Amino acid sequence: MTPFTWKSPEAFWLLLLVPLVGGWSIWTARRRVAALRYPVARALATGGPGLRGVLRRGLPLLRMSAVALSVVALARPQTVGARVRDLSVEGIDIMIALDLSTSMEAADFRPNNRIYVAKETLNEVLSSRVNDRIGLVVFAGAAYTQAPLTLDYGVLREVVKQLRTRVLEDGTAIGDALAVSLNRLRDSDAKSKVVILITDGDNNAGRISPLDAAGMAKALRIPVFTILVGRGGKVPFPDGTDLFGNPSYRDLEIAVNPALLQQIAKTTGGEYYRATDRESLRAGLSAVLDRLDKSKLLEGGASANAKEEFPPFLLAAFLCAGLELLLRSTVLRVFP
Repeated sequence: MTPFTWKSPEAFWLLLLVPLVGGWSIWTARRRVAALRYPVARALATGGPGLRGVLRRGLPLLRMSAVALSVVALARPQTVGARVRDLSVEGIDIMIALDLSTSMEAADFRPNNRIYVAKETLNEVLSSRVNDRIGLVVFAGAAYTQAPLTLDYGVLREVVKQLRTRVLEDGTAIGDALAVSLNRLRDSDAKSKVVILITDGDNNAGRISPLDAAGMAKALRIPVFTILVGRGGKVPFPDGTDLFGNPSYRDLEIAVNPALLQQIAKTTGGEYYRATDRESLRAGLSAVLDRLDKSKLLEGGASANAKEEFPPFLLAAFLCAGLELLLRSTVLRVFP
């Protein structure tokens, strides 16, 4: 059994209003004298003269039930899971720089392309983290912050889901991507800060040299872990569709520079990884996260995972109020 708790138990004081609401409903009902009723009400009454009376006597109970259920919903009932989250959090600040150049459409990760597998793997990483603040920088010919550092992994997963190639000016601005990531981490108070650079090409755009950006990272003591995605050389690249509507491919030479990524990692104290398929990309990201030191980001006690249980009570309150209104407006409506 999961423990049942109340987030706002002080709301139960409002239950004192329930008898008042019931008394008011009975008093106002007695003051209303019917001069003419709808024929449908007369037809309903053919089953016995007491049926309409029973319904009319039930109206105050419906109104009182609606108020009582609303109060229960306001008290915010919750079920508490067995898993407890420690708020004395040890975590790291991670900025992920993801390449969105058109070369990420290469299909050497068949049956999917590089960007699909990269997004899928990032979502797996987000699902596995608990206390790390993670941000996202995307780049092609220029670099932009897509999501600042956050613990809200649900929002990050939605952001990753929406990522597309051919949205930014094409190119591979590795230096700019590192500079934007470092700028986001510069004011962080975490002891452990890191940049994870995921790219499939060589630097050919941007205003900042990758090695200059690596020098900045070294000065800030922020290691950069680089992951080179894809095989390099000639790889299958989408080239429209064939006569049957199936995607067609052509071999395209995509320049890579593993030496540059190795130099960036070495300069900053990070590591270089090569991912030629889905599993090696997943393994590379896991290796990066596993070897990082932890630092405290938050202070506090423990917080249990709580699930809000008020919606059923609120729905029942609306149903009671709606049923009362429906009966008053139709079967039990009176004139004048």
